Amino acid sequence: MHLLIIRHGETPLNVARVLQPPDTPLSLRGQAQASALAARLQAWQDGGQPLAGIVSSDLPRALQTAEAVARATGLALQTTALLQERNFGELRGQRYDSLGYDPLLAEHAPPGGESQAQFRARCAQAWTWVLAQQSLLGGPLAVVSHGLVIREWLQRGPLSLPAGWASPQSIANTSLTVASAAAPHTVSLLDCSAHLDSGVGEDKQALSGG
Repeated sequence: MHLLIIRHGETPLNVARVLQPPDTPLSLRGQAQASALAARLQAWQDGGQPLAGIVSSDLPRALQTAEAVARATGLALQTTALLQERNFGELRGQRYDSLGYDPLLAEHAPPGGESQAQFRARCAQAWTWVLAQQSLLGGPLAVVSHGLVIREWLQRGPLSLPAGWASPQSIANTSLTVASAAAPHTVSLLDCSAHLDSGVGEDKQALSGG
C-alpha cells in the first residue's frame, strides 16, 4: 500500500514571497495545477491502483487542492489541522525577503506562532494520524499538506529515501511524492510535478513554505 503525499497548488502569496495567512486561497494557476494533479490521480485510479481516500490540511490552499482530487476520483475527503503548515503567527502577511533572517529555519517561535520543536512534534502527530487513516481505509491514501510539513517528513523522518537520493530543499506546488505505507516508508517517487505542463508549471521564484 502507498501514501501519495502532495503539496497544495500555487497561491498569489507564494509568488509574492509572503508568509501566508491561514485563509489564503489558490491562485488561478494554482487551481489549474490542482486540476492537472486531479487528472493524474484519476488516471492512477483508472490504471488499476484505486485510492481508498483523501486526507488534507484544513487550510484553504490545501483543501481546494484536495477537493479537486475528490471531484475527479469520487473519493471521500477528511481534513485535520494536524496537517497545517507551520504557524508563523504575527509574521504571516509579511514579505519573506524583508525580514532579515530565514523564519522557515528559525528554531524560536515568532509571536503567536510555533517553534521548530512544536512544529516537529505536530508533524510527528500528523504522521501517526495519517497512518491510522490509511489502516482504517485499507488502501492507498492521498495526503494533501504543505511544503514545510513534507520537507520535515523527508529530512527528519519518517520517510526513507533510497541510497543516493537527496531531499529537495523546496517542494513544488502540487508535486507528488509516493512512499510505502509500511515502515520504513521508502520513497519511490519524489517531488514529481510531471503532470504540470509549461502553462501551469511552478514559478521558480515562489516561496516554498510558510
